[in-house]
Amino acid sequence: MEKVIVVGAGLSGATIARLLAESGKDVIVVDKRENIGGNIYDYYDKNGILVQAYGPHVFHTNDEEVFEFLSKFTEWNEYKHKVVARVRKDKYVPVPFNLTSLYSLFPLSKALCIEEALKTEVGEGNQIPILELRKSENPLLREFADFVYKYIFYIYTMKQWGCKPEQLGQTIMGRVPVKVSNDDGYFSDKYQVMPQKGFTQLISNILRHPRIKLKLKTDLKKEIALKDGQIYFGGRVLDGTLIYTGCVDELFDYKYGVLPYRSLKFKFQTLKQSSFQPASVVNYTTSASYTRITEFTKFTCKPKDSTVIVKEYAVNHKKGRNIPYYPVTTGRNKVDYDKYEQEAKNYKNLYLLGRLGTYRYLNMDQAVKNAINLFAKIEGEEFDMSTIPALKKKD
Repeated sequence: MEKVIVVGAGLSGATIARLLAESGKDVIVVDKRENIGGNIYDYYDKNGILVQAYGPHVFHTNDEEVFEFLSKFTEWNEYKHKVVARVRKDKYVPVPFNLTSLYSLFPLSKALCIEEALKTEVGEGNQIPILELRKSENPLLREFADFVYKYIFYIYTMKQWGCKPEQLGQTIMGRVPVKVSNDDGYFSDKYQVMPQKGFTQLISNILRHPRIKLKLKTDLKKEIALKDGQIYFGGRVLDGTLIYTGCVDELFDYKYGVLPYRSLKFKFQTLKQSSFQPASVVNYTTSASYTRITEFTKFTCKPKDSTVIVKEYAVNHKKGRNIPYYPVTTGRNKVDYDKYEQEAKNYKNLYLLGRLGTYRYLNMDQAVKNAINLFAKIEGEEFDMSTIPALKKKD
C-alpha cells in the first residue's frame, strides 16, 4: 500500500490527509507542535471561553464544495464578523471603511458631497481598493482617499507588515476596500460561520480516520531528508509521497536564502467583566504599538461574567525563535520562492501545499480548495472524485 507523509496538521494538511486516506492510502501526519490545528488551534480556558491561541480566525467562503466538505466534520454557528478601527480616542468606525465611517468622521455637508462623488464614480453598493481610489481624477475623492489611507491603512500596515501599503500591492491591500454602502460586515461571502466546538475539534474530526496516523512533537529534520532527487524518511528512501505545508526554505536548508515572513506576539488577559470593547476585533490604526485587540467572547455571542482579550503585535519572523504567519511577497522575495518551487520539482513525489508551502497569503477556504485540487492532481484525471465520501454532494 502506498504511503503518504503529510507534514503539518493544520487545515491544509488535515484536508489532504483525509482525502488521501479515503482513497485507500495510508497517511502519516507529522507536526512539530504538541497539538493539531496549526495556527487555527483553539482551546477552552478555565472559564469555558473558547480562545484562539494564534489570533482571530473566522471562516467565510462562497465556495460550495469547500463548505460542504467542512460541513461533514462540524456543525456551524452563523457569525457575521464586524471589525472597527479606533482612529481617535473613543472614536470607533467600521472597517472596511464605509458610509457609516464617512459620516462619523466628516462634517455632514462634506460627507454628503463625498458620498455623492463615490456613488457617481464607484457606484452605490460597490467597493474599491484604497490604492485605486487614491488615483481618482476627482480632487474631492483624492482628498478623501488620502484621509482614509492615513487614518485607516498607513500606520496599521506599517505595524502589521513593516512596509508601506504601496509595497504590498492590491493582492493584500485589496482585501480591505472602501465600501459605498452602510454594510458593516467585514466579509461579504455567502457563508460566514464558526465551528460550534471550535477549529481544533474540526481538525480532529477531519483527521479521525483509520488510515491516518498522527505524530506530534516530531522534528521534521530528524525524520525527512532530501538528496539527489530522493526523499528519505526515517533513513530510508520514501516509497510514496511527501506533502509539505511548512516553510519551503527550511525544507531545502535555506539553499536559496531565508524567505521573509511576518510573525506575531500575543499578550492575553482575562478580565472580570462581561465586555471589553465594541466589537470582537478593534484595529488600532493611529495609536498603540499593537495592531489590534481581539475579544473572544464576542465570537461565541454568549456573554459571560469574564472575558478574554489578546493584544497582537506584528514582528519579523526569526527562524527557530518564533512562528511564521504571513509570507512577505514583496520585492525579490517571490523570485527567491520560485527557486525553491523549481527545486521541489526535482522530486517527483514531493508536493508543496498551504500558506507557507506555496508562499501565498491564503484564507482558510482557499487552503481547503487548494488541498482538494492537489488531491485531484495526485489521483489523476481518470479518478472518480465522487467515490470519496468527504467530497460527495448532498442529495
